[in-house]
Parts: sequence; structure tokens; C-alpha cells
Amino acid sequence: MIGTVPAIELAGGVAMPALGLGVFQTPPEETTAAVAEALRVGYRHIDTAASYGNEREVGSAITDSSLARDDVFIETKVWVSDYGFDETLHAFDKSASKLGVEQLDLLLLHQPVPTAFERTLVAYRALERLLTDGRVRAIGVSNFMVEDLERLLAETETVPAVNQIELHPFFQQRSVVALGEQHGIITQAWSPIGGITVYRESERSTLTDPALLQLAAAHHRTPAQVMLRWHLQQGRSAIPKSVRPARIAENFAVLDFELTDAELAAIDALETGVRGGPEPSSITADGFGITIPEA
Repeated sequence: MIGTVPAIELAGGVAMPALGLGVFQTPPEETTAAVAEALRVGYRHIDTAASYGNEREVGSAITDSSLARDDVFIETKVWVSDYGFDETLHAFDKSASKLGVEQLDLLLLHQPVPTAFERTLVAYRALERLLTDGRVRAIGVSNFMVEDLERLLAETETVPAVNQIELHPFFQQRSVVALGEQHGIITQAWSPIGGITVYRESERSTLTDPALLQLAAAHHRTPAQVMLRWHLQQGRSAIPKSVRPARIAENFAVLDFELTDAELAAIDALETGVRGGPEPSSITADGFGITIPEA
């Protein structure tokens, strides 16, 4: 255990708190307060990314807390414009500097670039170098689909510790999860409570789904809490995002109840196969290239 949150053991014996705070689309001016509140509540895992533009604020909140560095698991990601061996090594330097640390707990490639996959592979080999040098404790990927993982596994030496993907009751990516399980890759859910569904105005939201509302009522919980519990009981990591103190606390209060096998199966049955976020195969270095600032 890390604090009160179950820990998932990654390759090399690295312990990662299964529940973390995500800061995707959190404005820099709101990030420090959100992370500080999360740490106060009990979170010990913060997920950010170079492309979010808020690594410095995440680092400030951690530094200003009373917690020792070893007590907080810091995860960030390299954006596609920084893929390449030397470029990715420098991307680590930029992120570590902004976060105010010398070592990262987990560093991911943010997206595969199918049209430039050789460059993706070279970037991953830079992560392997950082791992060997002890500058990161674990490495992984994000938004990698089955074909991406299969090629990565065939052409690199180190199995990713984590694959962070869109995963919620309406979109479960079972083939990606299954391949990960075969190779010991932990699935980490972004949009774990289906927040991405809210942006698809023509479709229903997980937060108002009748089956989830019924389960929530049965446990005197919220649908968000039920979904987070579903992830944890199935061995996944989940990184819900919020800037509101009440919601940050609510998302953390999922450790003192349990769903039955039948209830887990009822949530599994909500799969629609509809992705909320961008199709990973659509990501190109040209179309999604942004300059990650030095400071």
C-alpha cells in the first residue's frame, strides 16, 4: 500500500499507486491548487504531460507540500514533436526541470505516430536509455493500440510497464487490455469515469447512465465512484481529473466499498465500442506537432 491506495507493482519492483490525479486540460493557473488539494486529501500519484503545459505547476505543488519526494509518484509524457533519440532525451530534461526533480517515476510516449513509427521506436529506445541510466524508474506508452504494441514489443528490448488508454464503461478496449495482460503491461485508464462522453453532445453520458445510477444508489455512492471502483477491482490504474475540491475528494473516496462479481459484469455490459477521444491512427507529427517550451 502507498498511503491508503492499493499499489500496483510495475516492472523492476516499482510501486505505483493505482489511483492518481490527472491534470489534462487543467489550466496552469488552476493546477497548483488542484494538485495541492489532491495531495492533502491523500492522492500520492500525479499524472501530467509535456503537452499539457502545466508540469511546472505540478512540480510546485509537490515541492510546496510537506511530503517527501519518495512519497509522491510523478508520471509525465513525451509529446510527438520531441520524438527521436536525442530529442527524447532532451524532452526528459525539460520535463524534469519543470517538475523540479532529478528522477521521474514513470515516463510515457504520449502517442504512437503510425506514419513515422520508426521515429516512435527511436523515441522509445531513448526511454530505455533513461531507464538504464536510472533517470526514470519505469517507462511506458499511451494510446498504443494492438498493432502498435505488437511492433514495439518485437523491435525493442523493454516491455512497457504501462499503457495509458481511453477506458471507461462505454469504451473498454478489451483487445488492447488483453494483449497488455499477456505481456505484463498495466492498463491505465484516462477518462476513467467517461468524462470524454460529456463532450459528445449527441450521446449519453456515463454519469447519467441508468445502470450506473442504480449501482450507485445501491452502494450510497456516485456513478463516478462506482466506475473508479470498477477499474481498481479489475487491476487497472485510473487517473480521474478534477479541479474542484469536492470532486477531488469524492473521486478518492472509493477504497471502502466493493462491487460484487455480478455488479462488475453489469458495468462490463455497458460497452458501446464508441471512442470518445481521437483515433490514435490519426496522429501525425505534422498535424499534431507543437513546440514544447524549454521552460
